[in-house]
Amino acid sequence: MRHARGFVELIPDVVEETTHLVERTHDASVERWARLFAWNEPAGSSARLIAGIQTTVSGSVFKSIRAVNGFTRFAVSSLADVAVAEDIQLAKPVGSSAAGTAGRYADYLQASLNGFWGDSLSRRKSRLALGMTLRHHGRHLPATPQALAAAFPRPTNKVCVFVHGLATTEWLWSRSSEELNGDPGVTFGTRLRDDLGFTPIYLRYNTGRHISENGRALATLLAELLEAYPVPVEEIALVGHSMGGLVARSAAHYARETREPWVAHLRHVACISSPHLGAPLEKAANLLAGVLRTVKVAGAQVPAELLDSRSAGVKDLRYGYTVDEEWAGKDPDEVFADARRNVPLVDGVRYYFLAATISRDPDHPIGRWLGDLLVRLPSASGEAHEPARRIRFSNGAVLSGMNHVRTAYHPEVYEALRDLLAA
Repeated sequence: MRHARGFVELIPDVVEETTHLVERTHDASVERWARLFAWNEPAGSSARLIAGIQTTVSGSVFKSIRAVNGFTRFAVSSLADVAVAEDIQLAKPVGSSAAGTAGRYADYLQASLNGFWGDSLSRRKSRLALGMTLRHHGRHLPATPQALAAAFPRPTNKVCVFVHGLATTEWLWSRSSEELNGDPGVTFGTRLRDDLGFTPIYLRYNTGRHISENGRALATLLAELLEAYPVPVEEIALVGHSMGGLVARSAAHYARETREPWVAHLRHVACISSPHLGAPLEKAANLLAGVLRTVKVAGAQVPAELLDSRSAGVKDLRYGYTVDEEWAGKDPDEVFADARRNVPLVDGVRYYFLAATISRDPDHPIGRWLGDLLVRLPSASGEAHEPARRIRFSNGAVLSGMNHVRTAYHPEVYEALRDLLAA
């Protein structure tokens, strides 16, 4: 019900934002038209008069649209309140396979919306905005002694926390598990439990927020986890895929800054296909939006505004930002503004990278240039041109013949990860 209500309530938000966009574009076009005659009187005065009339009439139309949209929002919210009060069930009972499948697809859709507009959803306090939660077997796992004891009857003193990437959830770790492992329940976490004795815990979070905000939140959440964990923890590993690797690095940094007790037990931070030096697709989107903004016609301004509306989390991926100082007080849409800092790694912790190329030969020009299609090899391995800006990983591995998404669940990646954590 919460998913359905959130998606329904999203419609008035889309209408409102679209109305604002159309109104701004219309007013800007009218203003540019009036300026064409500004140099010639009395044509300039006539143009300004006509522009004022157009703006007034269109403003009334847009106000009417907003009024109708506001009434629709109120009516939808009221009907949803009645549905909740009467406990109307619009789907099959929880626990049925159909409900489980539908719930997973709803999770995928919600995660996608959070990835690209999650900061906006959070500001609006939308029901679709994801909070940061621990997960176990697809369900929320509260960081309480009772919940953890029930989830882990035989807890080990080694904990591994898995952090997913942009616009996904913890479900990504088990994608294609049946195809690749013959068992839909097999993940990197279950195999690490069997092979190295790590108790796996998964994270779900709003990937549209700044990476540093999620890093600080994770540092706090892990403190709560370790305090409530059934047995004393001696070893912690953070494993992040794509954006998740940056969030893991950020969490370790802020845990050190705030002296969280758990950082003393942190031993490993593994980053799988993470854009430590930035993601080329986001750089291209930033450049395209910048070019469109310079073209003063509606056909260019509308897509420019749509591109600029992408989330803070996505924009952080442009250069791999992990701390507040890299983005705070700066224009997030400025082109070629690399403010990435050389954030020191935590002493006593081993950091690893796992990168991939789509070519079978990692040294093939296509593999070197395209990487895994979303992250290039130098970015995934932290090999910046300037030595001072390189990320000094303890060790790493390059996998070949796979794309970005498959690195979250492919058996070859697991074997490389296991070997790094066991070293």
